[in-house]
Amino acid sequence: MAEVKPQGAVSKMLNAAWIRPFLFLVFIVVAWDLAIRVFRIPAYQIPAPADVVTVLRTEWPELLRQSWPTTYATVCGFLLSALFGIPVAMLIAGSKTVESYVYPLLVFSQSVPKIAIAPLFVVWFGFGIIPKVISAFLLGFFPVVVSAVQGFKSVDPDMVDLARAMQGSRFRVFLAVNLPHALPAIFSGLKVSVTLAVVGAVVGEFVGSNSGIGYVMQRSIGTFDLPTMFAALVILALLGVILFWIVDRIEKLVIPWHVSQREDVIFAS
Repeated sequence: MAEVKPQGAVSKMLNAAWIRPFLFLVFIVVAWDLAIRVFRIPAYQIPAPADVVTVLRTEWPELLRQSWPTTYATVCGFLLSALFGIPVAMLIAGSKTVESYVYPLLVFSQSVPKIAIAPLFVVWFGFGIIPKVISAFLLGFFPVVVSAVQGFKSVDPDMVDLARAMQGSRFRVFLAVNLPHALPAIFSGLKVSVTLAVVGAVVGEFVGSNSGIGYVMQRSIGTFDLPTMFAALVILALLGVILFWIVDRIEKLVIPWHVSQREDVIFAS
């Protein structure tokens, strides 16, 4: 008879979802500091971790204030990616004609560097929030479409035929069969999209902005203030992790039945 293997307190702590990344982060910081000391890397090339921590502690209110425009542009761009990406994926997966026309253009659009066309958004829409939202949307749109198309195409045709044989309407069949089976792939695309949306928002701030973390980084590079630039990178990393975690929590609430959301159980004979 199978039984769950008991775990000690130390083992439970080490198996916690947050402790292993935290330990690895501590290892990276220690290796970073040792590399600077051993190889005597000057501060104008790579700042010491202590200098970055000092900037985070002293400039935290300003960094937090500058993070709000970036967060707003990221969230808006990501939501637009989901709002437009999933319906487009439904059209592509449901029609060979639409796929033949639209899908190659989507792939072609990804070969155009967003940093190259971002100045056009400033010319067209000014220096407000709209260019940043568009940049975030463009970077987050493609992963949502590709993952959602794969999810909708992976639905077993026999299950769809069975649901239709039970006289289910196309809409009911879609809600009962197609959408649930595509949700895991859709959320995979959303997780990639939300992190790329952060990059897109920063790209928009690089091109033309007087606020945001991208503006802080650009200003720091111009003055060779590397500790502030690294502190801004830390803020961006935290923003990406938090948004990714939010999408992951939503996924667990929406599809708790999927195998990827089940808790790992160790069985012993």
